Amino acid sequence: MERQPKQIIILGGGISGLSAAFYVQKFFGELKWPVEITIIEQSDTFGGKINTLHKEGYVIEKGPDSFLARKTPIIELTRELGLEDQLVATNPQAKKTYILHRGRLHRMPPGLVLGIPTQITPFMKTSLLSIKGKIRAGFDLFLPRRKQVSDESLGGFLKRRLGKEVVDHIAEPLLAGIYAGDTFKLSLQATFPQFQAAEQKHGSVIMGMLANKKNAPSITNVPPQAKNSLFLSYRNGLQTLVDGLIAALEGVKLRSQETAMGILAKKEGYEIKLTNESTLTADAVIVALPAYAAAKLIPQLPSVSTLASIPYVSVANVILAFDYASLGHDLDGSGFVVPRKEGRFITACTWTSAKWQHTAPMEKALLRCYVGRSEEEGWTALSDQEIVERVREDLRQLMGITAEPLFYEVTRLLHSMPQYPIGHLQNIQQVRDELAALMPRVYLAGAGYHGVGLPDCIQQGKEAAQQLVISLTEAAP
Repeated sequence: MERQPKQIIILGGGISGLSAAFYVQKFFGELKWPVEITIIEQSDTFGGKINTLHKEGYVIEKGPDSFLARKTPIIELTRELGLEDQLVATNPQAKKTYILHRGRLHRMPPGLVLGIPTQITPFMKTSLLSIKGKIRAGFDLFLPRRKQVSDESLGGFLKRRLGKEVVDHIAEPLLAGIYAGDTFKLSLQATFPQFQAAEQKHGSVIMGMLANKKNAPSITNVPPQAKNSLFLSYRNGLQTLVDGLIAALEGVKLRSQETAMGILAKKEGYEIKLTNESTLTADAVIVALPAYAAAKLIPQLPSVSTLASIPYVSVANVILAFDYASLGHDLDGSGFVVPRKEGRFITACTWTSAKWQHTAPMEKALLRCYVGRSEEEGWTALSDQEIVERVREDLRQLMGITAEPLFYEVTRLLHSMPQYPIGHLQNIQQVRDELAALMPRVYLAGAGYHGVGLPDCIQQGKEAAQQLVISLTEAAP
């Protein structure tokens, strides 16, 4: 008996949606089951925040600039797309990272693992903390573990274990910077669950992270570039991954500049209403959109307010190109991060051309400065020129750079950084349970749920695809 093609609609053409489409196609193909996939994307391009600009010999990332090498979903996808030879590692000569403290750049002490000290001597020598702050951090070795295993804030956990100085001067700029968030509002379990696991197992986050470091399994089945590099990218930028996915989605309908307005359950399958008043029908739907956008499509969900209320922060990045000789500052590391209490306009600065050797021509320098974080979004009212002037003033004061940039690029990423509140994982599980009961075969994927990094989004797209294919085929003859 000839099988009828399954109709799959994916809402959102970012990395989550594209990955979901790739794996839906792959899994149905393995079952030799025909499938018709349509991706609906609101903007005029696919790839979401990934946006690589090639300009005057520079490789410029206007969105995310890399991914964690240890997270395998993106490595596996890269292999499946035949792009493994395009991977590049960070410059091994640019391992230093700096933290701004009292207006000066201080080297981050070696041995920090996600801001947690695992080497005593460098930590005791650091100028980032007072003697009192260092002694307080050592209390972690003797403090009892927390009896409750419920969620708490990331900042609350770190302050309880290591003290306020470590939080303010080291952990906050390193960890909260990933989310552009506030450590005392971010969920520990949704951001760094390994900290809670370390405390529960070893009675100390320091001892737990040290044990994890010592007992880490040897890295196998990864490309050689990943063995000694914390981060990876592609020789021609992250757009390589998007282009590879689109090329692999042969037969998939890519519909841009269209917006879904609602998902209605029908007797069999679903109907998706679009802004142009047309409708599409589907056997299953993957919603790969920000949580606030997903909430608008399923207002009938009892816990829809949970989705709608997940905060998203607006951030920007500013790319500046220079003649290296004009900087007057040696780029001897990967850049620096800026704690909140320093009161600066920028939140971090990556010395891109030092960290990634493929990104700039010889004798040129590329800097990438970050702007905006939770409760610091006033920059959105400024013009690009005003943003650049404020960024350059910080660089003048912190690095002594007075040279005019050869050019600059300002990228505004409005409402782009989801903030995982305390209890986030439990809240999202409730949403998923309600969705499964009310609208089976409608799935959520994306940065708003289980991780903001590219590998996390790819993994969520893959998992949604697996659930969808199993649901549609397990009862079929």
